[in-house]
This record gives sequence, structure tokens and C-alpha cells, in this order.
Amino acid sequence: MCTYFGAEFLAQQLDSFERQDYRNWTLHVSDDGSQDATHLVLEEYVRQWGAPRIRVVDGPRAGFARNFLTLTCRADIEADYFAWSDQDDIWSAEKLQVAVDWLDGIPREVPALYCGRTQIICEEGEPRGLSPHFSLPPHFKNALVQSIGGGNTMVFNQAARALIVEAGGSLAVPAHDWWCYQLVTGAGGIVHYDPQPRVFYRQHGKNVIGSNTGWCARLRRLGMVFQGRFYEWNAQNIQALESMSHRLSKDHRKTLELFKTARKRSLPGRVVYLFKAGLHRQTFLGNLGLLLATLLKKI
Repeated sequence: MCTYFGAEFLAQQLDSFERQDYRNWTLHVSDDGSQDATHLVLEEYVRQWGAPRIRVVDGPRAGFARNFLTLTCRADIEADYFAWSDQDDIWSAEKLQVAVDWLDGIPREVPALYCGRTQIICEEGEPRGLSPHFSLPPHFKNALVQSIGGGNTMVFNQAARALIVEAGGSLAVPAHDWWCYQLVTGAGGIVHYDPQPRVFYRQHGKNVIGSNTGWCARLRRLGMVFQGRFYEWNAQNIQALESMSHRLSKDHRKTLELFKTARKRSLPGRVVYLFKAGLHRQTFLGNLGLLLATLLKKI
């Protein structure tokens, strides 16, 4: 778990860990310089649970993605499986058990990532709808242009964690969860997207990244395209993937190269190479947005 000024809802998330059906877990928290009561809340749970159950360290103070990646790369953390958690959500009791049951069926040497939908809740915890239901199979050709699973839903095995560690905790990537989806699929790993929500994803005024549900969210993402944010994020992801190109499969290295070429071409070439690469998003509207970004040279 990574925290940053998270005192308001933190106890509810920690209590949901205590209610997990799967009991063999420990919690590592990286706080990124909170100046509210976050440390007081964490200290109380250290007192209640004991030091072996929960450990708190200082984060790098370089943004949420760096905080999650550096925590994941710590050599003093050992486990069979690893789960990322936000500070303000609530987990359903079966969340970890369902993920572990799926991961147990994957050979240990194969990078494997579990993720899924979320139940959106408001500040008071009341339901406000579901995140989109993505029905297409997870794939590198999707991962290059879309993140389908929030980090707050992700659980992954040692082989996936080894890839993250090899890539390093100081990578400049837009988001740790999108990077994980790209890295695992690119290296020939397996991703399971659970259509059943098992995380109550709280929306409030201090969210670093909010829900992608509804027309307001769609318009916000469209605005990011016009501002060039999508172009910048793709540039960061491509650079990170190139640093791990030796772990990518031959086909996925070719897809990455086609994507790079598409971004540099004039309008007809961009469209041609986009289709050659087979890049796609999960929904019709998402693909229209990808096409628009391509036409505007914003990919």
C-alpha cells in the first residue's frame, strides 16, 4: 500500500484487510510524506496488529507510480504473491482469496497478473455504479494503448514481480498498473480480468486518478488527448518497454516497433501502421478515441 495524505479513509481500508478470507498476508506501507494524521492511523494499526503484520517505510516522494514501483522492488519484501492497494478503497472479503485461487493454477515460472472491475462508491461509501466491463481478452496489443485494470485490483506472482524488479523502481512511467499490464503481456505472461467487482473504489475530491466511468470521464480523457498527455504517456511507456525489450516476445517486439513507426509517420502512414500493429482498445468508443488521437498525431 502507498499512502499520501490518506488519513480520512485509511482505517476503512485497513479494516477490510482484517476481514479477508485469505489470512496469510502481511502489509507493507510506503508513505510519501503525508503531513496529516496518516502516520497516526498507521501507528495505531502497528500497535493493534504487531510489527510482523504491518511495516511502514518512507516513500521516494516522486509521485504515486514511483512510490508503488520502489515499494514493489524492495529486496526485503518476500512473498509468493503481491497485491497493490490504494489508501481509500474497501476490499470485499473474498478479494485476495479469489486472486490467489486463480494464481495458484498458473505455473510459477509464468508471469501472471490478476485484475478486475470495481464497484464505484462515493465519499460516504454509497454505490455509484460499476467500472466498465471489458470483454476482450487482455493482450499486449491492447495494453500499449489502454490500461484495463486498476492497480487497486491487481495481484501478481513472483515471476511478474521479478520483471518489475528487473525493470527497476525508478522508471518514468505514467502509472504503475498500466506498466505492469504492458510488461506482463509483453513478456508472454498471463493476465486474468475478473468481471466480478471485488474492490469498492472510492471517488472523492482528492483522487489522484479518478474513475473512467461516465461521459464526464470520457470528456476528461478526450481533453488529455488534445493536450498531448496521451502522446507523452506513450513516449514514456515505449522507452520503458525498450529497456526491457530482451524480455518481450518476438511478436511483441515487432508490435512495439510498428507502434513507434506509426507515431512518427504522416497521417496516412499513422493509420496504416496503427492497423498493421493491431492496436485496439476494449470498446467501440475507445477505438474511436484511438482513431481520433491517431488522426491528430496525438498517439
